[in-house]
Amino acid sequence: MSGIKGSRTSKHAANTDDDAPRTINRPAALVDEVYDAILDRIMALKIQPGAKITVDNLARELGVSQTPIREALSRLEAEGLVLKAHLVGYSAASQLSKEQVEHLFEARLLLEPAVAAKAAARITQAEMDILRALHADMVSLRDNQFPAYGQFARKDAEFHQVISTAGGNSLLVDTLARLHSHVHIFRLVFHTRVTSEAIAEHADILTALVAHDGPASEKAMRAHILASRNRILTLVST
Repeated sequence: MSGIKGSRTSKHAANTDDDAPRTINRPAALVDEVYDAILDRIMALKIQPGAKITVDNLARELGVSQTPIREALSRLEAEGLVLKAHLVGYSAASQLSKEQVEHLFEARLLLEPAVAAKAAARITQAEMDILRALHADMVSLRDNQFPAYGQFARKDAEFHQVISTAGGNSLLVDTLARLHSHVHIFRLVFHTRVTSEAIAEHADILTALVAHDGPASEKAMRAHILASRNRILTLVST
């Protein structure tokens, strides 16, 4: 099967031919591997916003049949990164505008700090272990010479989802999941500053949760979302 090249240090960085290849090498989890490969392409803007996505081309490039391609694209469609039109096929979703980014963070600020406070009182040891593992994974991805940004965004989303699940309100879990904020934000702009600072902020949130400190968890989550909003709006011009 052919190799797939990973994402870059920034959406503004030039793509080079000597980047480490991304290969699909686990038949037992083929759809997951195909999903990751396509997600990385979308996040790195190798598949441009609004561009048509051809199943045949992806199948040839990844060296797989059309079936796992279609399954992976269906997952990406559910996450709002891919659109499917009748008789037209698949295309990459449009990029978020600056106004949409502001609305997205407004919604997160209204919900996530309160959810973190609830989670601090309810979080289990198993959930804390998952958060620690996700944090370690993100540190590893950040430090990788050729980080896979799609994977980082997904780990970031999982980190926040574990916290919302620990809060115990299934409606809030579903609402936050439907925002798909993490993959959209990282597709909009991916920069080493964004990842490094986010990791440090995640550590503060985790420390507060481990201590079962509701006010500190709420404060740390609010600080993280505000800092993330300011970083992104500084880097996005339109």
